[in-house]
Amino acid sequence: MALSVIHRAPDERIFGRLASELMAELPDRLSHRVLANAERLGTQPALVDGDVRWSYAELGHEIRAAAEWMSTLGIRPGDRLMLVSENSRALVVMLLAASELDAWVAIVNSRLSAQEIDQIHDNCDPRRVFYTSEASLDASQHAQRHKAAPYQHPRLGALHIGELRDTAPERVEPSGADQVAAMIYTSGTTGTPKGVMLTHRGILYIASISGGMRHLTQGQRVYGVLPMSHVFGLSSVCMGSLYNGACLYSVPRFDAPAMLEALDKERITVLQGVPAMYSRTLEYLRRQGASLVAPALGYMSAGGSPLDSDTKQRVEAIFGLPLHNGYGLTEASPTISQTRIDDRFDSNTVGAVLPLLEYRLAPLEAGGNQTPGDDGIGELWVRGPNVMKGYFRQPEATRACLSDDGWLNTGDIARVDDHGQLYIVGRSKELIIRSGFNIYPPDVEAVINEHPDVTLSAVVGRQVAGNEEVVAFIQCEPGACVDEATLRAFIAERLSPYKRPSTLVMMESLPATASGKILKGRLRDLVDGQGLPE
Repeated sequence: MALSVIHRAPDERIFGRLASELMAELPDRLSHRVLANAERLGTQPALVDGDVRWSYAELGHEIRAAAEWMSTLGIRPGDRLMLVSENSRALVVMLLAASELDAWVAIVNSRLSAQEIDQIHDNCDPRRVFYTSEASLDASQHAQRHKAAPYQHPRLGALHIGELRDTAPERVEPSGADQVAAMIYTSGTTGTPKGVMLTHRGILYIASISGGMRHLTQGQRVYGVLPMSHVFGLSSVCMGSLYNGACLYSVPRFDAPAMLEALDKERITVLQGVPAMYSRTLEYLRRQGASLVAPALGYMSAGGSPLDSDTKQRVEAIFGLPLHNGYGLTEASPTISQTRIDDRFDSNTVGAVLPLLEYRLAPLEAGGNQTPGDDGIGELWVRGPNVMKGYFRQPEATRACLSDDGWLNTGDIARVDDHGQLYIVGRSKELIIRSGFNIYPPDVEAVINEHPDVTLSAVVGRQVAGNEEVVAFIQCEPGACVDEATLRAFIAERLSPYKRPSTLVMMESLPATASGKILKGRLRDLVDGQGLPE
């Protein structure tokens, strides 16, 4: 890594406490604070899963009972488990029960394909696989394909349980900074998916610090629709809620009408999502000619993919609240920065770096100067308690992004302004170089998304002889008739010639994950497959 100036984010007060104080009291396991809350909060609501509503005391009882039950199934300290699931009480309880047993949990979204599930299984080599069949038809189908045995749990609902396998357990580390709590598998489009090893301390740092910044506490009702198989849903939403004494509403899949009903009837106070989720909610309200009813909502935020200024402004106009922003990646458990609860920004800042994390901006070109370029832009590296231990059984991939002294290369191009606000310019791997000019896809997407008939867009590069071109995939509002010439004229008024897409591809819907994050890898596959017009 080229040399660059190291910065350390300052300590700061979070909901009346210093971040350093909060960090000093982090327990060694995910389950410890939740079980303490079971004693401290007792009858206060902890978890809502459909018609099932549990207090903290009830949740604590279920965690302890599940730990005993899983032990009878042959789960030992250091074992690796696979949970093929969607959000549910079963997933929450088994995750925390595994924490009590010092077992690792690979949380896998059941909406993945059979090939993806099998690739993860081959890498994880689990002692046992659990499938949350009641919460997910897809999980049930994977279970049947794997010939897992059906099991009706009296409190967790219908499950399937795979065979007990003869696997070697991992070493159990007493410190939460060293012990792996969960593995989240990255959704790479090529090669073997990488299992990101996240420690108890890393996840709890996010739950405490990021959760505290959202003023999560007893009495808050959090809409938990972001998949727990994604680290945003696991650390920030699920553990952030339960660590801080809030009530988590476990929701398997995003559905705009269902979410709007919960905002009204359940008086949801905290809403976290990806930008596409908010865009689709606005689209639904427009289509229905309906008004938003969210009487108790006090905080909302977006993450998981870039938030452009136009989407931010449209969402804020309808919700009447600031749409907070943040930035992170799976390998950082995930949060690196976020806007603070009292911040009000018109810009697309992703907020200041979280307290006490170290960060540096490395020159984009090898052999560059000691500092980033004149524009202050560089490749972002971070170090702190939230950084992963590495990729499971993939040492070369680990070495490619994680230094021996704990520095994580995010692969993102960033800048920090004079007020300490972080801005993500683009992915270094997604950078498009056209005729010698650098093009950052989020800049182009933000302009396209300003068009009133556009719901979503995604921009990728295409290699041509001696150069690279810009290809834009565009999803319009249902029923909208947008001709290409009009859209090109709209873009031309707002972008320099070198940034304008050479090709516009209109799609009924852009490929996305369960949480709504656009799968740019699939779009690049379309481009590489030469299936697009020249």
